[in-house]
Amino acid sequence: MDSRITARSLAAALGGWRTREPAYEALADGIRLLCLDNRIAARTALPAERELAAALGLSRTTVATAYRSLRETGHIESLRGSGSVTLPQSGREPGRVATRDGDIDLQQASPAAWPGLAGVMSETAADAATLVARAGYETRGALGLREAIAARYSAAGVPTTADEVMITTGAQSAIHLLAQTLLRRGDRALIETPTYPHAAEALRAAGARLVGVPVTTEAGWDLDRAAQAFARALPRLAYLMPRFQNPTGRSMSAAEEQVFAEGARRAGTVLVVDETTAELAIDEAPGLPEVRVLPGAPDVSRVPGAPAAAVSFADTPVVRVGSLGKTVWGGLRIGWIRADASLIDRLVAARPARDLGTPEFEQAVATRLLARMPEVLAQRSTVLRDGRDALADALGASLPAWRVPQVAGGVAMWVELDAPLSSGLVLAARARGVYLSAGSRFAVDGAHDRHLRIPFTAPAADLRRAVGVLARLWPEVRAAAPVASIEPFGALV
Repeated sequence: MDSRITARSLAAALGGWRTREPAYEALADGIRLLCLDNRIAARTALPAERELAAALGLSRTTVATAYRSLRETGHIESLRGSGSVTLPQSGREPGRVATRDGDIDLQQASPAAWPGLAGVMSETAADAATLVARAGYETRGALGLREAIAARYSAAGVPTTADEVMITTGAQSAIHLLAQTLLRRGDRALIETPTYPHAAEALRAAGARLVGVPVTTEAGWDLDRAAQAFARALPRLAYLMPRFQNPTGRSMSAAEEQVFAEGARRAGTVLVVDETTAELAIDEAPGLPEVRVLPGAPDVSRVPGAPAAAVSFADTPVVRVGSLGKTVWGGLRIGWIRADASLIDRLVAARPARDLGTPEFEQAVATRLLARMPEVLAQRSTVLRDGRDALADALGASLPAWRVPQVAGGVAMWVELDAPLSSGLVLAARARGVYLSAGSRFAVDGAHDRHLRIPFTAPAADLRRAVGVLARLWPEVRAAAPVASIEPFGALV
């Protein structure tokens, strides 16, 4: 047995679990979804029945019956003297391509590989003799790739040298390395909610206590909460996605950036800016725009791909994370960190002994791709526009009571349902071959059951078919829910 989850933690993770009657099956469904999303790892000990019943305000019989249902479906087993333990889930796992023909995987918000990628790989392979002549153990990253990335930052208004860039095995590796290097157990870390779930997991794994700042599709970032969080919590690190935020698709205004910049400066917080979706513009020309900064601020703060009217955190120190996962292909595990040279030195020294660097071939491919980014981004803009428009049209026609946000870029829509039944809908859709992530997957505090992230990176035909499945299931999910769960927009449940 590897770990244990407390009753309080499980109650928080379940969020608005009561999506149908009887209550024991709704509870069992909530735990199933946590297991399927890997929010509860395999071989995790669940709370005792009496403890969970007290935390949820249920009878012990209800919890016992839920556990029995989970045993019958192979999600947990009960061991004498050890209580109930979650089991590994065979077959499909979150983030993997659906295993059955006809399934639609909308958990993974990445478009198919850029069509020119295979050709670039072939060109790189033709130069294999040069590649294999290198040692292949460069933990800082290949110089040519670091120079290419530095040149893009410099062109965008952030003067950068190769010594200020480190190559990682994808953005997730970069976030984990930053968390492990910059945080100590018990430190507070500010993070948006909803947010990219793997980033929250990385911060928690480093021992951080998360402080959430709400962001919505309509109102943007809660600036009052942000200012209070910086002033009261004094977070050591703040993780933000200011450009086409995942999952809301929202981008920060200059005023919003200024509030975070000032708060971080006063609190001594390191701003970690995730730019993995920053260049995926749809309704504006993709690429690197001209720079505009606040009067009196150093001209060193332009984010690659940011809108010309935005200001990128003025003179506040910023650590930037990027990758080619969303722009080129998720299977090209190339990410990077842009920071001052002293921090890069610390990160290189902290790179785990089991990680001897990023593969040379992928780095050589990435170097060639960066020279073709205008071409890549133009194609991505077209693909994402087709998907976004198809999804918006299908939702508007089939589920008119849902609120569909307008997004100008990124990879997904943060759709608001007309009842907080996201988890129940996701479970029902799985049985019909449509795989989605419930809104609570992106929450810091277990909320967001009224929302559903729907990526528009899949083909338009798949998106229309998926919406058709959701439209057929939604009346059934609503009808099965307790009356108390069906509240109008904006109500607290």
